[in-house]
Amino acid sequence: MNNKKFTLLLILISFFLVLQSNQFCQKKINENTFYVASWNVENLFDTFDEPAKDDSEFLPESEKQWTDARFDQKLSSLAKVVNYMNDGCAPDVLGLIEVENMNVIKLLAYKLRDRDYVIAHRESPDERGIDCALMYDRKIFGIVNVDTIKVNLPTGYNTRYILHVILNHFSSQSNIHFFINHWPSRRGGEAKSEPNRWAAAIALKTAVDSLLTLKKNEQIIMMGDFNDEPNNSSISKILSAKNFECQSDVVNSHYLLNLSYEKFVSGEGSYLFGTDWNMIDQLIISPALYDTNGLDYLCSSFEVIKPDFMISKSGSRIGGPFPTYSNNRYLGGYSDHFPVGAKFIFFHPD
Repeated sequence: MNNKKFTLLLILISFFLVLQSNQFCQKKINENTFYVASWNVENLFDTFDEPAKDDSEFLPESEKQWTDARFDQKLSSLAKVVNYMNDGCAPDVLGLIEVENMNVIKLLAYKLRDRDYVIAHRESPDERGIDCALMYDRKIFGIVNVDTIKVNLPTGYNTRYILHVILNHFSSQSNIHFFINHWPSRRGGEAKSEPNRWAAAIALKTAVDSLLTLKKNEQIIMMGDFNDEPNNSSISKILSAKNFECQSDVVNSHYLLNLSYEKFVSGEGSYLFGTDWNMIDQLIISPALYDTNGLDYLCSSFEVIKPDFMISKSGSRIGGPFPTYSNNRYLGGYSDHFPVGAKFIFFHPD
């Protein structure tokens, strides 16, 4: 076979595989399930200086030498992981953590395969200029409202808003409340910084309780980088997100259900700190999303998403997510966090 025929054959095979993949994903979109993911994408900054923000670390002239080429590579790397999610079809809803502005999210969305994503985003007062955002497929959801929740830190510093997005799920004609979180970090030590995460937990708990007081079967999904683990007091006590086991009766539960807990107990995590796995990226739901009525969490579907190509193969972070930087040394990876995701299903009434 000559080179021209071989090249043509490869093109035809690639076209056939893409067509098959598109048909498979279109079928999944039409199913009675949807997939929700959350990912801290590790400092998705553009290369432009915004005087109102402290973005000097991510500029071409900075020590990190954050150039247009590196930014574009970052977008392509993130898109590769997002397209891997949900059996290669990308998530139906994606919470994004550590994004600088609407523009960087739009540029990421342009690189994603066969999805008609809409972006929900609000600028927050964070000192570094990083925000939370949500992308959703408009074929499956419609927007109802976007709001923000301010976290009042005891230190007086400004931190990220909690983003509150209400989406209408077309198949079930029901509203779902999404809360996208990026709680204050453990910088300065876990114990010293803990009151900051308590403040974030109080802010989220207040918002959730106000919804459940009005309607006890409100459907709520909380996601993001909480910078605490499922057994820390901010999550387990203040937020009252408890251990959740499949097949348990939660109809009359007064607690929120932490879908991440079982993986956490088994030793899995989304973030590698030294040699310790931390489950700081979590999905938490209200009991109404596990009551076998309408929309429900698909039992045991929660996962830490870790494609082989995203895993560090050597060095101090071996086995962990391959990041973009190690301090100021450019590695050209993906993120220092693995994404997490879970599937939900709509039960049609008889």
